[in-house]
Amino acid sequence: MAQKKDIRSDNTYIISNDGTDNPKLGAKILSDGRESLFLDYYFGYQMVYSEKLDREVARKDRKREFLKLYLWQAPRTPIERQQNKQTLELAKKIRFERGQELLENVEGYRLKKERDINFLDYFQDYIDKYTKKDIRMLNIALRRFKDFLNDTPEYKKFTKRITPEQITKDMIEAFTEYLQGRSVGEGAKSIYARFKKVIKYAIEHDVITKNPCNGIVIKVDDQILKKDVLSLDEIQQLIATHDERQNPEIRRAFIFCLYSGLRYCDVKDLTFANVDYSNKLLKFEQSKTKGHSSSSGVIIPLNDGLLRLIGEPTPAQTKDSYIFNLPSYEMCLKSLQRWVKSAGINKHISWHCARHSFAVNILNNGANIKTVASLLGHSGLKHTEKYTRAIDSLKQEAINSLPELKMD
Repeated sequence: MAQKKDIRSDNTYIISNDGTDNPKLGAKILSDGRESLFLDYYFGYQMVYSEKLDREVARKDRKREFLKLYLWQAPRTPIERQQNKQTLELAKKIRFERGQELLENVEGYRLKKERDINFLDYFQDYIDKYTKKDIRMLNIALRRFKDFLNDTPEYKKFTKRITPEQITKDMIEAFTEYLQGRSVGEGAKSIYARFKKVIKYAIEHDVITKNPCNGIVIKVDDQILKKDVLSLDEIQQLIATHDERQNPEIRRAFIFCLYSGLRYCDVKDLTFANVDYSNKLLKFEQSKTKGHSSSSGVIIPLNDGLLRLIGEPTPAQTKDSYIFNLPSYEMCLKSLQRWVKSAGINKHISWHCARHSFAVNILNNGANIKTVASLLGHSGLKHTEKYTRAIDSLKQEAINSLPELKMD
C-alpha cells in the first residue's frame, strides 16, 4: 500500500496520520501476503514494582487489540483494491468509536477491558507466569473457583467465561461460604488469600474497577474444631432413618465416609481398582495433596462392614468403574441435610463432618493419635491434635450434663 511507511522490527506500522489519535490504527505484515489491522491504545504511565531495581518504576501502559480485519499487502485486481478500501474504512470507523469510548469513559479503557477479558483465562495466565512456591495454592484457588461456579446454579452460566465486571460482592460472599464448607483448618483461608492476590493484581493493572473482596474475610483457628460431629449413637440414628426420596448412592457413600474418614473429593473418585479385596485394604491418593506431599497416599484397613458398603463390580463394571456414583457436591449436601433433619439430629452437618466424626470417634475409643493421623493422611500431628481437643470439650460437656450435686 502507498500509505505504508516506517515499518518496525516486528513487521508493524501505524496507519493513523494524526499523532493525537488514541487508539492508533496500525497493521502487521503477515507472511501470507496479508496485513492484519490492529488498534494501539495508550493509557499513560503506571508505577510498577521492579524486583531487579527493588523500587517502583514508571512504565507506559499500552494495549493492542487486533480487529480480525485484513488488507491485501499488494492488491492485484480491482476487487482486491475495493476490498482494501472497504476494510480500511471499517477499521477507521471502529478506531473512531473506540476513541469516543475512551473519552466518554472516565475510568479510561478499564470498562472495555472488563467486557473483553475472560477472568478464568486471566487467572490462568497469572499462574503461568508465577514463579513462587505457593503456585500450587493458586492452582487450587482457580480450580475451586471454577468448581464453585459449576456447582452453584445461580452462577453456572459463568463456568466457561466470566468477565471481571460480573464478579460481584454477593458472588464472593457465596464463594467464601463454599470454600468454608469444603475445607478444613486454614484451607479455605489460604485458598481465598490466593484468590484475592489475583484480584489485587487485576486491580493494579486496571482490569477490575472495584475490589469485590473488600470487607469479606475468612477467619479460622485451625486448632479448634468448629464443625459439628456425629456421635456413634447419632450415626446409628442416621443409619436407621430411611427416606424414599434419598439417593442410595449418597447414603452409602456418606456412611462409608463416617467409618473411613474420607473427604467428598476422594470418595467420589474411588474406583474398584483402589480396593485390595484379598488383603482387605483401600489404597488411594488424596486429591488435596496428590503430587505435592509424600503422605498423599493413604492405606485404610477395611472391615466387613466397609467391604459390604463397597460391594464388588457387577458384570457391567470394570476395575476402573466408580464405586459410588455421586452427583455434584451441592446435590449431595442438600440430600444429606434433609436426611439429618429427618433423623431428628439438630446439628449442622456437611459432608466434611463425616471425616471429623470418624477422627473424634476413633480417638474417643482409644486409638493412638499417630494412627489417626495416618488414616487421615495427615503429614504430621498438627491438624490431628484438634480432634483431641474436641474430645476434651465433649468430656467437659458430659460432666456438665450431670445433675447438680446436692450435699446436706
